[in-house]
Amino acid sequence: MKKNDRVVVTVLIPAFNEEHSIGKTILKIQELHPDFEILVVDDGSTDSTMQVAMDAGANVWPHPYNIGNGAAIKSGLRTAKGDWVIMMDADGQHNPEDIALLLEHKDSYDMVVGARTKSSETSLHRDLANYLYNRIASYVTNFRILDLTSGFRLVRKETVSNFIYLLPNTFSYPTTLTMAYLRLGYSLKYVGIKSNRRVGKSKIKIAEDGIRFLLIIFKIATLFSPLRMFLPVSISLFLTGIAYYIFTFVTQGRFTNMSALLVSTSVIILMIGLVSEQISQMRYDRVK
Repeated sequence: MKKNDRVVVTVLIPAFNEEHSIGKTILKIQELHPDFEILVVDDGSTDSTMQVAMDAGANVWPHPYNIGNGAAIKSGLRTAKGDWVIMMDADGQHNPEDIALLLEHKDSYDMVVGARTKSSETSLHRDLANYLYNRIASYVTNFRILDLTSGFRLVRKETVSNFIYLLPNTFSYPTTLTMAYLRLGYSLKYVGIKSNRRVGKSKIKIAEDGIRFLLIIFKIATLFSPLRMFLPVSISLFLTGIAYYIFTFVTQGRFTNMSALLVSTSVIILMIGLVSEQISQMRYDRVK
């Protein structure tokens, strides 16, 4: 899609050792959207991924060694020529045919995300993990999140450039982008897609990356909306302290040190949350 020789859409594909699938993905995109820029960021692959991508006709930006999936996305966002950037995986999970589904909403929303439906070829443990992530993130952002970790998404480059400094170098960049967009008032649209089983072995480590996803959620929550994290903890400690006081008053006729500690701690946490909220508001000045 070009206007006066200006690239309107860039398809950004981070890749690490995906020689068996990336060529087919690129060729299919070219067949469906011949005017799109296809940008592959090779994250230090040790196989022939880079050569296969170049032979298929993609522009390739290489990393000298493996830095991480998120780092490849950051390099691609800085390099992309298009006004709009579509991010998708190189492992065959995402269907190039679904790109058109995202583009249908590009003029109405700031970010469009392909949400994996129940018909997708995903494993049970990942479905359960994603359900947990979606519920936590929905609470933090006060928005119903359907697929927090989906890497298939469309964003306007001018907007997403404001968030590059926030993105981690790991697989957690979709989590960061989604929560940052929502907490800063940008619009988000989910479009149902069916994802395929990836070609080859997954590079995501369930325990290590699962904990990282949770930490990213909490990090973004405390960065953009700290009271959503501090307030429940404060209220829980306060109610526990009051309940324990009532219990000890009825059974022992006195107010214990533990009750005082719980109540005072809840007040301290609330004050920290309020201060953090003010600091968070000042950080909004970074975003245009």
